[in-house]
Amino acid sequence: MLPPARRMAVLLPSLLLALLLALGLALAAPGRAQPLWNVGTDPSYAPFGFTDGDSGKLRGFDIELIEAIAKRSGHRLQLTPLPFDGLIPALQVRNLDLAISAMTITAERAETVDFSRPYFAAGLGIVVREGTRGISTLKDLEGRTIAVQIGSTGAKAMAAVPGARLSTFDSGPLALQELLNGNVEAYVNDLPATLYAIETAELKGIEIAGKPLTSDYYGIAFPKGSPLSSPVNRALGQLLADGSYARIYQRWFGQAPPSLPQRAPALDSRSGSAGLDLMQLLRNLLRGAGVTLALTLCSFSVSLIGAALVATGLLRANPLVQRCSRVYVDFFRGTPILVQLFVIYFGVPALAQQLGLTLQMDRFAAAVLALGLNGAAYLAETLRAGISSIERGQWEAAKALGLRPIPSLQMVILPQALQRVLPSLANEFITLIKDTSLAAVIGFNELFRQGQLVVATSYQAFEVYLAVALVYLVMTTAASLLFKQLERRLRRPA
Repeated sequence: MLPPARRMAVLLPSLLLALLLALGLALAAPGRAQPLWNVGTDPSYAPFGFTDGDSGKLRGFDIELIEAIAKRSGHRLQLTPLPFDGLIPALQVRNLDLAISAMTITAERAETVDFSRPYFAAGLGIVVREGTRGISTLKDLEGRTIAVQIGSTGAKAMAAVPGARLSTFDSGPLALQELLNGNVEAYVNDLPATLYAIETAELKGIEIAGKPLTSDYYGIAFPKGSPLSSPVNRALGQLLADGSYARIYQRWFGQAPPSLPQRAPALDSRSGSAGLDLMQLLRNLLRGAGVTLALTLCSFSVSLIGAALVATGLLRANPLVQRCSRVYVDFFRGTPILVQLFVIYFGVPALAQQLGLTLQMDRFAAAVLALGLNGAAYLAETLRAGISSIERGQWEAAKALGLRPIPSLQMVILPQALQRVLPSLANEFITLIKDTSLAAVIGFNELFRQGQLVVATSYQAFEVYLAVALVYLVMTTAASLLFKQLERRLRRPA
């Protein structure tokens, strides 16, 4: 028989292992944890959903309401921030359990997702710059330039206005900034969010025009056939009955809530959705491809001119010129091109207004400038390496022919350097074709935005985005073949 001390030494590891195993099983027991809801929401639509500047957490009327519903029904929440136009596609593939983001209940949307009972009464409103006359009704918007949020009911309503020219943006604040910068004549969106933005940000120079255009209701969206609609509706009904909903509404809007119906009237109307029109999709993508190609060619031209100047500066003996060229390259390579687009298109006009100046930035010019300046920073280093690779004897030969440094660079050195860096130039051109999709954030209707617009009305995300990807593939493959042909011709002996 083992002594007590030896027996304890043998049993202690086994006891510790058993204790850890029991603790792990207790923590992982499925019956102890509350079930989890993965909830999608747009974090850029105050006061319904936004990111708190101090805590970094999501806040808003929708957030507080869904938290109360989850608590009442005994569930935990995982909030997933998504762009508004990505919520319904995410529900369709069941990446989300539900979505709450000031989503208007419509018959078209109800064909692809299920809705809860209405939880908020709203309506579309028109916002114009102060002093604007002649815009107060839907009829007055005919032939006007209008900013809207992509995938919203405002975008759908304005698309049916004869002659209206729409600028679509990924979020409401960007569309509102477009109006503030004077690039459009009106902004159409849900009135509660618009009023909140005007009041909290103390926006000057804009006003609400006329009466609400529609009377709508928001609902919580679920994947088709989701069993969660019953507990959510039951908990929402309890919050409405015991006054909890009214207290949440009062905190965010400073007044008593209006009465809400059990069922949204829009669900009783016929849907105008026609599904995915393949011919219309083809026309939209071809139109977008043409815009993408024009944007690519113009931006690449700006990049080449800028790169030649910056590369020359990097090679100059003057320290000040060399330092300025280096700062340019480091800045544009070290900051995201998306930020550069925002600064040029939204930031510069806004800064000009603060200085009392009037500056309207054309969308195409802004995209070409941002993409061109960014590309120039990368191509400058490519050209610098190509120029540096040319043998010193070529410079001496040009000098012996009586050429000055700049003509020597233009007529002797650059042609040889371009031949050596042509594969890198081809890569930059192909990358630029794809980077033009970023211009969609400033409302530019290039190829990717055209696809987004089709998805916003057809809700066929996989088919449309696959078609968009194929068009990009055709364009980049064609560009690659053209550059290879050019490379073969340049290498052909004279």
